[in-house]
Amino acid sequence: MIIRNINCFVIIFVLFVGGCAAFKKEPSDIRKAALTRISSSQYPVFTDDMLYDGLEYSIYKSISYLKRVPSDRSFIFGKDSFTTDHLIRSLQYFLAYIQAKPSKHDLNKFIRSNFLVYRSIGSNGSGKVLFTGYYEPLLEGSLRQSDEFRFPLYAWPDDLGVIDLSLFSPEFSGKKIIGRWFKNTVVPYYERREIEHESCLEGKAEPIAWIKDRVDLFFLQIQGSGKIYLNNGKTINVHYHTSNGRSYKSVGKYLIEKDKIPRSEMSMQKIRAYLRDNPEELDTILHYNPSYVFFKIEDDGPLGCLSVKLTPGRSIALDRKVFPKAALAFIETKKPLIDGAGKIHIWKDYKRFVLNQDTGGAIRGPGRGDIFFGNGKYAEIGAGHMQHSGKLYFLVLKPEISRVVE
Repeated sequence: MIIRNINCFVIIFVLFVGGCAAFKKEPSDIRKAALTRISSSQYPVFTDDMLYDGLEYSIYKSISYLKRVPSDRSFIFGKDSFTTDHLIRSLQYFLAYIQAKPSKHDLNKFIRSNFLVYRSIGSNGSGKVLFTGYYEPLLEGSLRQSDEFRFPLYAWPDDLGVIDLSLFSPEFSGKKIIGRWFKNTVVPYYERREIEHESCLEGKAEPIAWIKDRVDLFFLQIQGSGKIYLNNGKTINVHYHTSNGRSYKSVGKYLIEKDKIPRSEMSMQKIRAYLRDNPEELDTILHYNPSYVFFKIEDDGPLGCLSVKLTPGRSIALDRKVFPKAALAFIETKKPLIDGAGKIHIWKDYKRFVLNQDTGGAIRGPGRGDIFFGNGKYAEIGAGHMQHSGKLYFLVLKPEISRVVE
């Protein structure tokens, strides 16, 4: 893609991100404001409702990511910053201690003595974080199109380009736009309606597989990764590769605003039921979200934005522009308990350690978090209904302790 006029790219960038408001704060300023360092007297009571299961594996995955980035890169925790090397030592030090599965009393004593704790300012500075859930969906598909398998799961289109604006000016650091080349300029990429109904990807994007159910495909794009059970007996792992660059718009919010589903009853399962019972509204509802995701095949999965395998109950998706990637966090919120009939009968308070290993199109700002539930029936039910407020903390080794263990 040949770039001829930087001004046209600046104009396109403004259109994509919403005008001059995008320039009010640099990403570093946002990060500094998102976390507040708290005194030890304000520390929450640390415990782990999963009894440390899966935590060791998830910590190793974060360490594997950190070992791939420059050792002197800065990770921002509120007004403080720490290098990659410091984060690695922080995770290793915490891991070495929890491998013995300490008691709650010993764990809290250890953290108070060795770790700094930062609390998210939450939504509008309230300290409250809305936690939702996501999971790895399992879909039925085929490598061949047929009357039964009609809906294409596309790979990255040949005419879709990603433009790194930082190459043109330092003020655009961390900014990019997605579009296509048309008549000597760059225009926004096709939206969902055009892709699904106007054959605009014909000859430009290769279908990875053909999916049996259109709604399943829609939710796969929201989740970002999943498994396709093929009709030849094989299974493939598919993972988010890129999107069409259009802003994500929640169909759940649309259905609430149109009085289709009461806010108090909103869940993924309710959306599916409404779409099943009202097929004549399918296009209107799905096309409300212009965002469209393109996939790639992976040997394993699901993978988060750090290209490490996600750990059920331990990996969390946060805004990558706000919170330090791969870092150790601690959450307080609620989890669903399911009865023998597969229905939620109670929501229970819980606390656990998690790792910041993913992100999402709808996960924006210091007041949002998305918990990875894994796959299977419980994951689908729990993630589909998860929508509870809570608190989010980050932990990092005190510099003086780091110097001792270095």
